[in-house]
Amino acid sequence: MRRGPGALPRNSFLSILRLSQKVQTVQDVELVHVQFFLCRNLGFVIKVLNMSAISIPQAFIWRRLHSLAGLWLVIYLMDHLLINSQAALFFGDDGKGFIQAVNSIHQLPYLPIIEILVIGVPIAIHGIWGILYLRSAAYNSIATDSAKPALSEYPRNRAYTWQRITSWILLLGIVAHVVQMRFVEYPTHAVRDNQSYYIVKLEFDSGLTTLADRLGVTLLTHHEVQNMPVTNAAKEAGPFNLQEQKKEQQRGWVDALHHMPINETQVLAAAKNFGTAELLIVRETFKNPLMMVLYTLFVLAACYHAFNGLWTCLITWGVILTAASQKAMKKVSVALMVLVAFLGLVTIWCTYWINLKY
Repeated sequence: MRRGPGALPRNSFLSILRLSQKVQTVQDVELVHVQFFLCRNLGFVIKVLNMSAISIPQAFIWRRLHSLAGLWLVIYLMDHLLINSQAALFFGDDGKGFIQAVNSIHQLPYLPIIEILVIGVPIAIHGIWGILYLRSAAYNSIATDSAKPALSEYPRNRAYTWQRITSWILLLGIVAHVVQMRFVEYPTHAVRDNQSYYIVKLEFDSGLTTLADRLGVTLLTHHEVQNMPVTNAAKEAGPFNLQEQKKEQQRGWVDALHHMPINETQVLAAAKNFGTAELLIVRETFKNPLMMVLYTLFVLAACYHAFNGLWTCLITWGVILTAASQKAMKKVSVALMVLVAFLGLVTIWCTYWINLKY
């Protein structure tokens, strides 16, 4: 006689009957329940055991790491542009919020290690795997010669294409941004009279003198740097000599200035903290119309890529699976995209031309 899909095998049913005859305690009852569950769900248990023995494909793992790294970079982008916007948004405060935030970050212990682990590694994971995506990407939202399908009427196809286009912009933009801010224009540190200074090179403009006075920054012209006295006296013997320490600091100060050659139209700005020096670099960068245009493209590409990616990331991880939840999250993603893009654009267009020009 055929058994229904929920029926027990005869031998399993008999074993439960034999066990039930021995039931005397609560523990015995629980044992019967466990065996009954195993018998009723034997196929499910076997599947679970088989799944535990199956190895997860590496491509799946790397895709999930790529997705998680992208999610973390979205959070970092929001924080980064929020801090930068303080150089421009609060008119009349000379970027004090920006200076305080940057100084707080700069004072973190083991900062280079933190930068590598928190920023560098996620960018590397997301970037390297993203390049593999770009190599295999097949765009179908652009008009073709009919040899390949063109489905530009579907918004998600267009979004897929723009996600890949912005990837190329970000790949070039991040490299250029890191080289500029971390190497080319990074402040030089020097000590003079037991006071730390962070020195940056700037093009002189009419508003720089009054701004430097408000920020407590010392401006050094080409003539002043060239005529800076150098102490060449030999180091005196002894366990400790205060005068010799001052001479060492003076030599280090002059060496730092001479390693930053300037012409007649440039000045060196010596700030007493790292945040002020960085504020002057941001002002100098966005004084240049070409840099403003390039950074505008960079920020727009970053915001689109980040928040379109956030939407797809939540689908990938099963957070939004229904049509209604995806539609609602799409609105949230667009709102965040507009807000964060505003923070980035206001930094570019208002830092010099509105807030810190004079």
